Amino acid sequence: MNLYDKIFKEYWNPYVAMGIAGLLSALYFGITGTVWAVTGEFTRLGGHALQWFGVDVSNWDYFELIGINGSPLTRTDGWIVIGMLVGAMMMILLSNSFKIRIPSQKRRLVQGFIGGIIAGFGARLAMGCNLAAFFTGVPQFSFHAWIFMIMTALGTFLGVKVVSTKWWLGRPNLQSGKGKRKIKKKNIKKTNIQPVLGWIVASVYAGIIVYFLATGNSLLAVGALAGALFGILIERGQICFTSAFRDLWISGRAVMSKAIAVGMIISVIVTFIFIQTGSAQVIKMAAPSTVIGGLLFGFGIVLAGGCETGMMYRAMEGQVLFWVVGVGNIVGATLLSYGWDHFGIFNTLAAGWPQVNLINEWGPAGALLGTLAMLVLWFLFSNWWEKRFRYGTGIKQEQIKHITVKEV
Repeated sequence: MNLYDKIFKEYWNPYVAMGIAGLLSALYFGITGTVWAVTGEFTRLGGHALQWFGVDVSNWDYFELIGINGSPLTRTDGWIVIGMLVGAMMMILLSNSFKIRIPSQKRRLVQGFIGGIIAGFGARLAMGCNLAAFFTGVPQFSFHAWIFMIMTALGTFLGVKVVSTKWWLGRPNLQSGKGKRKIKKKNIKKTNIQPVLGWIVASVYAGIIVYFLATGNSLLAVGALAGALFGILIERGQICFTSAFRDLWISGRAVMSKAIAVGMIISVIVTFIFIQTGSAQVIKMAAPSTVIGGLLFGFGIVLAGGCETGMMYRAMEGQVLFWVVGVGNIVGATLLSYGWDHFGIFNTLAAGWPQVNLINEWGPAGALLGTLAMLVLWFLFSNWWEKRFRYGTGIKQEQIKHITVKEV
C-alpha cells in the first residue's frame, strides 16, 4: 500500500488521531487564548437565524455572555467550525467516499432531530459540549469538566437503554431472498472526480488562509488552519465521543475511550506549560446546570447517533441523518439561550455557583499530577471494562468461549 492510500484511503489509528488532536488543541489555546469548541458557534448561528427573521436577540443574557457580534466569517470560533467541515469534506473527497445516504427507516430522521435538540440544549446548559466541556475543560483544570464528563457517561448509559428498546428500533426491514430479480452487474467505470474536487477544495481553502495572513487577520488564519486540521483528524480517526461511551455499554469496546484519555493526557501536559508561562485559563461554573447539562447531552447524543464531532464528519460523508441532527443541535442550543433568562434557568441552576480552578485549589503540581492520575485511572478502567465485558454488558470474557456464534 502506498503512502497516498495510507493517508487518504485508510482510517488512522485512533490513538494517533487523538494524540495529535490533544497536542493541536493545546497549541491552539497557547496561540489564541481560547479553546477548541463548536456549540458556542452553533448557538450564535441560531441567534443569527432569528435575527434574519426579525427577532431581536441583542438583549438576551446568554448572547451577552458568549457574544454574537460579527458573523462566523469574522470570528475565530466560526472558522474553527467552517474549517472542521471543510477539513472533513476534503479528506472524504480525497478518499473517494462521499455518498448521499438516507436512513431506510425514516423515523430515524425524527429521532435524530429530537436527539440533536436534547444534546444541543444540554451542551449549552453546561456551557460546552464534549469538546469545551471536558476534552479541553480538563486540560484547563476546570473542575466543572469532570462533573460534565461523569454525567455524560451516565447520560449515554441511559440513552443506550432507550435506543435498545423495540419501541425505539421499530420494525426491522426484512426482505425475503425469494423472488428477487437478479441484477446483472455492469462494468461501471469508476471516476476520480471526488479526489479532484478534494484538491480543489484544499487549494481554495489554503488560498483563504493565505489571504487572512496577507491582510493581517492572523487570528482568523490560525482559526481556519486549526479548524481544517481538527476536521482532518476527526474524519480520518473517526473520532466520536458518543461511540467512546456507547461502545462501552453495548459491546465493551474501549478503543475510542482509551484514545480520548491519551489525547487528553497530552493536552493536559502542554496546556499546563502554557498556563505556567502566562496564558489565562478558561474556567467555568461547577453548578447544577453542569450536572443536568451533562446528563442531557449524553442522553441526546446517543439518541441522535453522534456527538458534535461525529455529527460533523458524518454529515460531510453525505449521511442526511446528521444534517438533521445538526439542525436539531442548533435548535436546542437556541432554546437554551432563550430560556437562560426568560425561563429563569440561570437564576435557578447556575447563579452563585463557583468557578473551581484546580490549580488554585491543589496548587500547580498537585493539579497536574492529580489530573494526570485521574486520566490514567480512566484509561485503566476502560481497559479493565473491555477485558471483562468485551461482548456485551454483563458478559465476562471467560464466558465467551462457552457461547456459540449463533447465540451471540
